[in-house]
Amino acid sequence: MQAQAAKAGTRNDSGFALIGNAELAFTSRMTLIKLAQKTLDIQYYAIFSDETTERMFDALREAAGRGVRIRILLDDFNTSGKNAQVLKLAYEKNIELRLFNPLPGGRGSMVLRILSNLKDVERMQRRMHNKIFVADNAIAITGGRNLGETYFGQGDGTNFVDIDVLAAGRMARDLSRSFDQYWNNRLAYPVQSLMTAKEIELLKPKAAGTSANILEQTTAPMQMGAGEASQTHTKSVASSPDGTRGNGPSLPDTTDLSRLAWTWAPSVLLVDQPSKIAADADAVEEAQETAVDGLLQLMAQAKTDLLIVSPYFVPGERMMGQFSEMRRRGVRVRVMTNSLASNDAPAAHVGYARYREALLAMGIELYEMRAEQQSTVRGFGSAAGSTGKSTNSSRASLHAKVVIMDGRLLVVGSMNLDLRSQLQNSEVAVIIRNRALAQEATRMIEPALATGAYRVQLVDGKLLWRAPQGSNLKDTTSEPDASVPLILLLKLVGPLAPEEML
Repeated sequence: MQAQAAKAGTRNDSGFALIGNAELAFTSRMTLIKLAQKTLDIQYYAIFSDETTERMFDALREAAGRGVRIRILLDDFNTSGKNAQVLKLAYEKNIELRLFNPLPGGRGSMVLRILSNLKDVERMQRRMHNKIFVADNAIAITGGRNLGETYFGQGDGTNFVDIDVLAAGRMARDLSRSFDQYWNNRLAYPVQSLMTAKEIELLKPKAAGTSANILEQTTAPMQMGAGEASQTHTKSVASSPDGTRGNGPSLPDTTDLSRLAWTWAPSVLLVDQPSKIAADADAVEEAQETAVDGLLQLMAQAKTDLLIVSPYFVPGERMMGQFSEMRRRGVRVRVMTNSLASNDAPAAHVGYARYREALLAMGIELYEMRAEQQSTVRGFGSAAGSTGKSTNSSRASLHAKVVIMDGRLLVVGSMNLDLRSQLQNSEVAVIIRNRALAQEATRMIEPALATGAYRVQLVDGKLLWRAPQGSNLKDTTSEPDASVPLILLLKLVGPLAPEEML
């Protein structure tokens, strides 16, 4: 990468390449694992145990076998049921695994785990939401994705639409230093101090049909953590007749990162301090600025155009004030978020719906992701990923966290624009000042606004959802594609739930 920077004749010390589809998201991570010579530092809110991540684990074991030191830092919320098997990596040679802010209670299923921690909901709500993948302190990946089949276009049901960014040079080192801060924090516990290898093995899912397995598979997702899928992932591993697995084509192992369109540009890292998650975090918050605070300050400086992509969007009073001021100055503001039907955390939609009419009244343009998509939507700007293969109709859920300002500033990170990300979760984001990269991200997103999302408008004082272009759907005056139970949830829970819990 240093050679590429020299060839480009740039004085900027960080290079970037956007990851806009699921195949590249998987192959870029696999490539970093296979090319790593000394270290791999991996920090995630969730790593799900499934066939896709098992391929990553095999590559990690091979890297560890050739002497690469591997450190994995994982938030503890999703490490129950089938996903507890991820913790076995802690007992592999040259692999260390620590759990951040571990929760007491059993790990047999997500529901039982939540119930056993209801006495300390405040602690359960504070989660490490960062997503960082660093190889040799030289190349890193950050963005919205967790690790699991639904983040790589391989899920049988809903797949997440996301954006990551590859970073090389100084920014990779900054992300590495951020990892070290969390790794060395007092809330990071080695797995060996919490569970034995035998205890992890006992949590292995039973054969199909047993009561324990049925409980785990039929448990409804519950969003008590960071507003993301705390679901179990169960699917057949048998290949389909066309050689694909699950709902998507099989993924290659690697990609040639040097052939990507790298751009060298000025950049800044926004990252929360680990103390944001501590038990005394409320007192700490008054003394430190959060990553979301920094992003809001940046957004307030918009002069002409602001494009926001946030799967969970709950503005709150401060953000609404900023939007009002921007609109007064003539700034165009567009927001893409999930529809009620595409949202994997319906409770988050409750908070957004409270502000929808007020946002529209001040001239904010709102777009809501359509849940039912023709072919599996693997990513922005690529309906079927770079393989060119397509599958039958699939469900899509928006998961990217991106802000583009004035066509020259690009922010890619882990945080949603909601009070949970601002007040409770730790987050990370990269701010890049480069017109070409900002425009590339805009070209990824704008087609999804036109053909993959409903445009929400106020007509005669009532909400109207304009059908996506080319969808052959009709405009509607009710939440599109949403079931009656979801609509009832919106109406019943909406007036009662506190926004910081959504």
